[in-house]
Amino acid sequence: MNRKLNLLVDLLKENLRLFLSITLGLFLFVLFFQPFPIDQFEFNNRLLFLVGLVAIIFVFLVLVRVVFHSVISKSDYLNDESFLVTYISSILILVLSAVAMAFYLRYVGHVSITFYIMFKVVFICLVPPVALKIYDEFQKLNKQNELLKSEKKTILSKIEQYKEDYQNRTVEFSSDYKEDNFRLLIGDVALIKSADNYVEIIFRDGNTYNRKLIRNTLKNIEHQIKPYSNFVRCHRTSIVNTYFVEKLSRKLNNHFLIIRGYQEPIPVSRQYLFKFKEILA
Repeated sequence: MNRKLNLLVDLLKENLRLFLSITLGLFLFVLFFQPFPIDQFEFNNRLLFLVGLVAIIFVFLVLVRVVFHSVISKSDYLNDESFLVTYISSILILVLSAVAMAFYLRYVGHVSITFYIMFKVVFICLVPPVALKIYDEFQKLNKQNELLKSEKKTILSKIEQYKEDYQNRTVEFSSDYKEDNFRLLIGDVALIKSADNYVEIIFRDGNTYNRKLIRNTLKNIEHQIKPYSNFVRCHRTSIVNTYFVEKLSRKLNNHFLIIRGYQEPIPVSRQYLFKFKEILA
């Protein structure tokens, strides 16, 4: 028994602010637009009458949204988010509120119930289910957004882990003189430049950059490092490790890459410019 009562109390707390907002909005609408002929009441009595009018909607909001949904939540076949439950809830709120409001107007407010009056009653009673539907859709989108944010964090974490593992792999640079062959971690190679019949490999060594000349062509080196996607040619004389690229800068009509901690700007040819704009976007 206590468990059922606690569930009802929790549902009421969860929805109370929403119910009060809806009924307050309807109260102000009826007060200012006066859709029903209740001039026979004095001002204070009119306010009390209008409070009773919107209290009807509040009561049925509680009965349907709290009590009905607490019963539905125990079903193995239905849940609060199913289309059928939403549809039934909306119909119940509309029909029960409209019928109760019509009786209230007729026997408490002594208002003659005409087709036009019933049209206004139904219109007013249609507002709560519509407001609830908008609220539910907003909450659903908010949950989806939170879920997507969580998934994004997970994916980014995996990407960072992959990048870290990837940067710790080694790449071998071959020279025409085999004794000059050497290996480096991918995460240490910042830049590869052409130097006549040699290739200059600029790599991180602690907090500074070091250089290594090997006898080979940039084209052959590019072929050797082709499996490693973060090495990208930016100029006919240069290949950079995008991991080290800080930004793309421009001076007049010329574009340059700024390498973290490296003083010399690296030129970017027009044919590679768009690719680097995509990478650094």
